[in-house]
Amino acid sequence: MKHSSTEQLLQIAEVKPAEVLTRRERLERWAELLERDPAARLRTLDEIEWQPKAKRASMRADGSPFSVAYADPVLRAAGLAGDTLGDAMRFFGISEYEAHRVVCFCMHGRTVDGHRAASAVRAIVAWSLVPTLPIRVFGAMMLPAACFAGYWLMKLA
Repeated sequence: MKHSSTEQLLQIAEVKPAEVLTRRERLERWAELLERDPAARLRTLDEIEWQPKAKRASMRADGSPFSVAYADPVLRAAGLAGDTLGDAMRFFGISEYEAHRVVCFCMHGRTVDGHRAASAVRAIVAWSLVPTLPIRVFGAMMLPAACFAGYWLMKLA
């Protein structure tokens, strides 16, 4: 192996900064990775909502939807630090509830197929595109419109 200084490498190699992906692009890439093998049985995380809050961020499982994302060099280069629940929530900009919809045992059983996990990720993308304008019902301001749309998007996923 030949050792070279940074200056020498810059003279012979084209150095490009890592591509910055938007939240939507990160989520769509994750969904695409999951759909590459739609029948793959991916492991879920056991009862996320029942774990102590301090333990949740470190939850992981070999062969989970998070592992599929972490195995991708593009997502790792964009900043995905690991395959834990906390790593995925930070990198993809998803809430605990959204992560729960993708990988929790109580939603899917011991495993979830790649297609169903991808559908759950795509529902997160679709949910983020729904405007959150307040609506009027009988003259009073009510919940954001996105709450109602999100409910139906989750039903379809």
